[in-house]
Amino acid sequence: MRYLRILPAALLLGAAPAQYYEIVGEQSIVFARVAFFGLASKTARFPAVSGGITLDRSKPENIDLTVKLDAAALTAPDAVTLGRLKGPRFFDVANYPVILFRGSRLQMVSETVARVPGQLTARGITRPAVLRVRFDDPPQRAGRTRPLAINGDTTIDRRDFGMTAYPLIVGRKVTITIRAVMVPA
Repeated sequence: MRYLRILPAALLLGAAPAQYYEIVGEQSIVFARVAFFGLASKTARFPAVSGGITLDRSKPENIDLTVKLDAAALTAPDAVTLGRLKGPRFFDVANYPVILFRGSRLQMVSETVARVPGQLTARGITRPAVLRVRFDDPPQRAGRTRPLAINGDTTIDRRDFGMTAYPLIVGRKVTITIRAVMVPA
């Protein structure tokens, strides 16, 4: 697996004040997994991902991470589930075609683990969310010209975003996994 690679302060000295990395859509995907009947799970995929990250070289804890999903492009394991997920009782893609995560802080927990607190918007509702990120290698090994890879996850309560349908069948906790490759822009 590949993970978010961000330059630490030691490597940033003398570097340009900020660098923007753009998500490579063809190499990126987001998954949303929810319990189904309490025995199994269903996973939706969001293959149309865009956005990027700006790293502030003078203050590496300050970032601007944006992950934008085209909700209408979501896929599901079967046609019935897909229709329901795109419909008004779940993502309502006709009225809310975009899902957005924005983070502005990088909180290193250890040499290879970080938290990115931010805001998640779905169905026109914005709630706080924390993206947990694990690095393959310590971030100081990343370079200014090398691609960044983010592999993070967060768990939300779907009811907080107005998705209350089928409460006895579909779990309320949704695990969202982001896998994105970013290149310097």
